[in-house]
Amino acid sequence: MPSDQARPSLAHRLLILWRMIRFLAGSLRSGPTGRFTAADLIERSARRRGEHAFVRFEGRSVSYREYNEAANQIAHWALGRGLGRGDIVALMMENRPEFLQVWAGLAKVGATTALINTNLAGRGLVHALEAAGAGILILGAECAHAWAGLGSDVPGGIEVHVLRDGPQPAPALGDARSLDEEIAGCSRSNPPASVREALRAGDSLFYIYTSGTTGLPKAARFSHSRFMGGGIYALLAGFGRHDAFYCTLPLYHTVGGVMCVNAVLRAGGTLALRRRFSASQFWRDVVDMRVTAFQYIGEMCRYLLNQPTTPLERMHQLRFCVGNGLRPDIWEEFQGRFAIPRIVEFYGATESNVSLMNLDNRTGSVGKLPFGMDGRLIRYDVESDTHPRDADGHCIECADDEPGELIGKIATGKTAAGRFEGYTSEEASARKTLRDVFEQGDAWFRSGDLLRRDADGYFYFVDRIGDTFRWKGENVSTQEVAEAISVLDGIELCTVYGVGIPGQDGRAGMAALVLAGDKLDGAALHAHVTRELPAYARPAFVRVQDEPDLTGTFKLRKVDLQREGFDPGSIADPILYRDDAGGTYAPLDAAAHARIQTGSIRF
Repeated sequence: MPSDQARPSLAHRLLILWRMIRFLAGSLRSGPTGRFTAADLIERSARRRGEHAFVRFEGRSVSYREYNEAANQIAHWALGRGLGRGDIVALMMENRPEFLQVWAGLAKVGATTALINTNLAGRGLVHALEAAGAGILILGAECAHAWAGLGSDVPGGIEVHVLRDGPQPAPALGDARSLDEEIAGCSRSNPPASVREALRAGDSLFYIYTSGTTGLPKAARFSHSRFMGGGIYALLAGFGRHDAFYCTLPLYHTVGGVMCVNAVLRAGGTLALRRRFSASQFWRDVVDMRVTAFQYIGEMCRYLLNQPTTPLERMHQLRFCVGNGLRPDIWEEFQGRFAIPRIVEFYGATESNVSLMNLDNRTGSVGKLPFGMDGRLIRYDVESDTHPRDADGHCIECADDEPGELIGKIATGKTAAGRFEGYTSEEASARKTLRDVFEQGDAWFRSGDLLRRDADGYFYFVDRIGDTFRWKGENVSTQEVAEAISVLDGIELCTVYGVGIPGQDGRAGMAALVLAGDKLDGAALHAHVTRELPAYARPAFVRVQDEPDLTGTFKLRKVDLQREGFDPGSIADPILYRDDAGGTYAPLDAAAHARIQTGSIRF
């Protein structure tokens, strides 16, 4: 951290403190045992902001009243099917107002919505549905191809209800029913509050999928109580009823579907929603939709910097942006080129009970711990994947500027602070819990991330622990990718890891393969990963080895593979790269390697 950065003024600190008090006061009713839920927030917002625009999307506007009434139709449909507290309904739909209406209607009857990643296909989609235990899938017509592509692998016992996308009728899909027809005659009035009499704010509003260090995505429980606190970063930054929040990030993820949406609902502002991120249309949207704040991830910022300059990028009404993953090497360039007054960087995760926020515009920092949150950095040994302990058997806190794993103390109380709600899998929840850390019997949530803290208490992200790496804004599980590739004929062993590419955030996937035969069929591998894996999880590189590189305890040397990267000039093994235009994995020679280094070839 630059030592000459100005410290926040007293006036700034008092303003943040005032906003924090207001935020906490508004959150007291939604503690885990409270009765004030997301459904109550939506109905209250409709009463207070009725005709104000809640969502702007693709040239149309949906008011708070219209949003609430559409949610009510879903709620009455759900009641007619006998759905209520404890029931799970899966939702697979692209960003559009109907996504928000569906989960809101289900929340009004106490049901939990499992938010399915729209990139999923094949075995990954089946796993997501089975992990949730959903008996019903509400499918956006735009995602019908993913369901149809399952063929005979369609999981049994799931009812499918399709909601059209725009004026065109939904496509015919086997035994699927038309949700549009089913809700056409349903009431647009609020259902009686008594239908959710037993519902508490600590109950699950969503299942949100998150990739861990191993295996397929896990369904993390996300309560009404946690949703109520989801907009904290934007609200503390000053987002208000006259603001418009631009969201291009997926609503099935916490960053888009919780942080943006909650901030808008709590403030009474407007959500400027786009179906998906477009670097070329970003500033046009910001200007045309009268945006005053937007949510980012680091990769998005780099994409915007790589675009040609346009007058629109400085014609905006932005007051701030909020997000995570903005790397220090582009921070000042990004803020300066686009004339963004304030950048509010934060750190957090869907299932995490600890978060950080940078409300002071401190370049490169993910911020400080909020008041009352107990988070620590403890020493972590990367090679042994263990936490060193002292003579008393306790973990060792890191000194200033010493990297360590961030952990959060697990607590239960009247608010959501410190709660770890876990996953639908008890085994997965147990793996994220570290015990006897500083005293016998205590329990702490493992973030899986290495950070450092400076002498002023500001934290800085260092790296992720374990096998999961981040690419294209998504967490990629190496085990999931390896398992998908390993079933292909001719593959004896597959090891997957992430490698850095100059000028690109995150890590691109690389697979080290040991073949059962003499030659790799690059076209067959490309077709296989295209069919079985989301675009962000398909390896960019392949390394063909004669035999696996193992440690003395028969663990794969992923650290060494990762360090060696994909330079064909320094690696004796054949290296291939994913050639999407050619539909194959092609040999990586010096010329192709140079084009990747300069950004001429991108993945």
